[in-house]
Amino acid sequence: MPWSSAPGTTPPDAREVRVDLGLNDRVYVVTGAAGGVGRACAEQLVAEGARLVLSGDDEETLTKVAAALGGADRAIAIGGDLADPGLETCLVAAAIARYGRLDGALVDVSPQPRATALQADDGDWRLGFESAFLAPLRLVRTVAGNLSQEGGSIVLLLSASPRGPVEGTAVADGLQPALARAAKSLADELGPRAVRVNSLVSGRMEPDPLAAARAHESRNAEEPDDANVAPASIPLQRCGEPLEFARPAVFLLSPAASYVTGTALAVDGGVGHGL
Repeated sequence: MPWSSAPGTTPPDAREVRVDLGLNDRVYVVTGAAGGVGRACAEQLVAEGARLVLSGDDEETLTKVAAALGGADRAIAIGGDLADPGLETCLVAAAIARYGRLDGALVDVSPQPRATALQADDGDWRLGFESAFLAPLRLVRTVAGNLSQEGGSIVLLLSASPRGPVEGTAVADGLQPALARAAKSLADELGPRAVRVNSLVSGRMEPDPLAAARAHESRNAEEPDDANVAPASIPLQRCGEPLEFARPAVFLLSPAASYVTGTALAVDGGVGHGL
């Protein structure tokens, strides 16, 4: 029964409010699905009725994620490094072979090692280009060429780099803005085929609790735990959780966002100062 705003009534918890996103039985490739935002997106997509081909370089964890999502009826896992040419073809072929169609992809762009522009050498830039630019672009092209006749949707999950440089991440700062611009060009080119391409620019994410605990144990017990300190530079005074990035990403991927394309949506707690 819909909630009424009549006096004396209490609104339901936001997590209990469901909106039909039109994802039932649609099929998507999801990369980076073994953890973090990629896994949260996979969980949200399956909760909305979608079927998935999961990809990531941690095959053991990826297989467990697929099983937790309902097994082969809902998700299958294909391990591998997206930077290896040919994996994108395997992912798309697996989706069509197992589920009979393909409606899009959620591409979690590979993070890059921390380095300043002076510290990063030619090898860092070449590896970064392969993993954080060419590999996602290759997957997007392959997915776009195999979508169902009614079109589809592709979402790139990016770091904050497209909005401005982030200290110590020069390789990502150089490559991700270029990928965001390429996504905009793809949106223009694919729009006539009813294929939407968007990017989600994420802010700082809350560390994994277990990883943060291990890191804290390895430090002096008297030191403060940075994971529990709200970043003062973020207007909401905290880091985001994977689910808070996953929800808007899944919306962009869904038919509910049918008139949204060529957009880079910032989900950063308000830290960005641009419009």
